[in-house]
Amino acid sequence: MIVLLGVLVVVLGFATRRNPLLVVGVAGIVTGLLGKLSPVEILRTFGESFASSRSVTIFAITLPVIGLLERNGLQQQARTLIGKLGTKLTTGRFLTLYLLLRQLTAAVGLQTIGGPAQSVRPMIAPMAEAAAERRFGHLPSVTGNGGRLPEKVREKVRSHAAGTDTVGLFFGEDCFLAIGSILLITGLVNSTYHTHLEPLHLALWAIPSAVCAFFVHGGRLLRLDRKLERELVTANAEMTVAREDAQRGTQEGEAAK
Repeated sequence: MIVLLGVLVVVLGFATRRNPLLVVGVAGIVTGLLGKLSPVEILRTFGESFASSRSVTIFAITLPVIGLLERNGLQQQARTLIGKLGTKLTTGRFLTLYLLLRQLTAAVGLQTIGGPAQSVRPMIAPMAEAAAERRFGHLPSVTGNGGRLPEKVREKVRSHAAGTDTVGLFFGEDCFLAIGSILLITGLVNSTYHTHLEPLHLALWAIPSAVCAFFVHGGRLLRLDRKLERELVTANAEMTVAREDAQRGTQEGEAAK
């Protein structure tokens, strides 16, 4: 039982908001010493664990690559592409298509083909913003800001892009019979209740949930265009009132002089 004091180190470290990597490392060393391992054996265990799970650190390569792509104009090219796809592809329709694509790819085991870092930030969010700017570019609140959306509206579009990716992945991956959650459920049920539950059975029952999630969230995305238009009209009215108040204050100041 004394070996479990390493868990206490983790709890105390996270409770005091220490560096997570440092906390886990110290907890591993404490657990090894309490388990009567030599320093060499502890170091060997760290090395073997890192080598067996090195795929977890793939982000160390992914993030610099995405950063270089963004620096060399990936987002600008995404905006240019959405402008060439026609005026009928609105923000809501574009995100609905991405939701369908994300669910289908996750259902066949391609969970990492998308994601907030891989696709949403560098491509999906800029394309959704470009679709909104193209549709509502006639409003002064947009055209008067260099063709850019107001900050509040732009953050809403980005949040819907990230949410679409999450919903598509969450409900799509359960349709893939080799996903970890499916294997965990079947293994637990078979060992506990002595049954023979196949992963394919759970994957098939996940399809209706994925279809319902697509229609529910897709409907929300299709209503997004109307919400964006209302917010832009409101922002435009507020800017007009503020501009008129500023002009009136300036005129009153000049008259007082």
